[in-house]
Amino acid sequence: MKVAVIGAGAIGGLVAGYLTDKGEEVLLVPPPEHVDAIAKTGLTIEGVRGKLCVRLPVKGQLDERTDLVILATKILDLEKSMTQNIAYLKDVPLISVQNGVRAERIIADCLGAQRLFPSIVMFGATYLAPGKIVHNFEGDWIVGQAKAGPNEMLHGITKVTSKIFPSPESGDMGGMKWLKLFINANNCLPAIVGKSIQETFCHIPLCKISVRIWQEGLDLVTKANIALSSLPTFPVERLSHLVSMPLDEAAKIFSTIMLNLSKEPLYGSILQSIHRKRPSEIDYINGEFVNLAVSVGQKAPLNERLVQMVHDVERDGKFLSQDELTNQTRDLMS
Repeated sequence: MKVAVIGAGAIGGLVAGYLTDKGEEVLLVPPPEHVDAIAKTGLTIEGVRGKLCVRLPVKGQLDERTDLVILATKILDLEKSMTQNIAYLKDVPLISVQNGVRAERIIADCLGAQRLFPSIVMFGATYLAPGKIVHNFEGDWIVGQAKAGPNEMLHGITKVTSKIFPSPESGDMGGMKWLKLFINANNCLPAIVGKSIQETFCHIPLCKISVRIWQEGLDLVTKANIALSSLPTFPVERLSHLVSMPLDEAAKIFSTIMLNLSKEPLYGSILQSIHRKRPSEIDYINGEFVNLAVSVGQKAPLNERLVQMVHDVERDGKFLSQDELTNQTRDLMS
């Protein structure tokens, strides 16, 4: 199977490098300004599997037919990337890997959903520079299909993805994607203070904010009658149990979970975008809770404030201290 990977950030670079290493024929399509750097030095991946250096074809635009396309751009870049490459995206199986719950609608509006295979990435990676990726921790690559019907094509796709990560097939990607949204929702806090996940969540008051983010979000999805579906390593019961515990106890457990994610410093996707001076996906993560609140006639004051704080950092380039973040959300913690 010939695979095109559009996007060469943390996830795109990682899967392109690992698939190439496993003998797949991979074409990497990074932003045009990164083509020369990656073509010159290849991809270098370091982290939990050691160091890997691979060479592969690199082009600024998809200009040939492939058997599978992995859309690995940020959600904000999806429409642009599809428009630029649309001639070779039609009638080709597509895997989406974006965070949030809106990517599949964006893709379907442009290309239809018949050959769309939503996926959820449970492994972690950090983008350092063009062609330089850190693989922080292992995890599943869950794949499903947007349209009900025969799943022979899905089986063929997971035969490829499972060469590099365990790839369970899911029949409820919608419920899983909403649950993954809760996991990603905590990335706003490292983005506001400008620190790694480990540095951020060793601070218990910030872990308390994370628990409150989940409490507010769970109340909203319940009111909206959205059924969450368990992820292989993160059951729905873990979320519901943590948010029902005393706040001090839940925060300590949350801190332990986050501190043990990676030996290497881990930076959430929102902060990685800010470091690259790019708009972040905050409106598609915590912003989804804000949108959901409007749809059910409620409010999401904590998530709304955190969204605004991330936008303030994007605009001004000034991070808050951990104490400043705690103080500026204190009135919403009761």
